[in-house]
Amino acid sequence: MPWNMPARRTVSAAAKANAPALRKRMTSAERQLWRELRALRSELGGTHFRRQVPIGPYIADFCCLGQRLIIEVDGEIHRQMKAVEHDRQRDDYLRNEGFRVLRFSNRDISLGMVFVMKAISAALVASTPTPGPSPQGGGEHTRTAS
Repeated sequence: MPWNMPARRTVSAAAKANAPALRKRMTSAERQLWRELRALRSELGGTHFRRQVPIGPYIADFCCLGQRLIIEVDGEIHRQMKAVEHDRQRDDYLRNEGFRVLRFSNRDISLGMVFVMKAISAALVASTPTPGPSPQGGGEHTRTAS
C-alpha cells in the first residue's frame, strides 16, 4: 500500500472490546516501552504511537498509524510452537494491511532499551517518504541530432 493512501481499517467487535482492558493491564515491559515511545514523540516530530490498537481481528501492542509501524512486545508465551505460528499468521495479516511489524522480547526491553529505541527510530526514519520526481520532468535531457 502506498504511503499516501488511506488505511483500510476493519476492526472486529472482539478486538475493539478487548483493547481497553489490555490498556489497563499492560505488562511491566509494555509500560516501560510506552514511556519511551511517548518521549520519542518529542524527539521525532510527527510520530504518535497508540497502545493496544485494534486492527482487523488483532490488537497491536503499539502502533504509529501515520508511519504504518507496529511494535509488538513478546513475553515467554510467544516462544511456544502454537504461539509462534499464530504470530506468523498475525504478522502476515498486518503486513497485508500495509503495516511493518517490529517484535521485541520482554528481555530486549528490560536489558537493551537503547537498542530497542534505536531500532524503532531507524524504522521511523526509513519509512519517511521521499518526494517523487518533478511533475515537469526536470532533469531529463534528450539528445538532438545535428
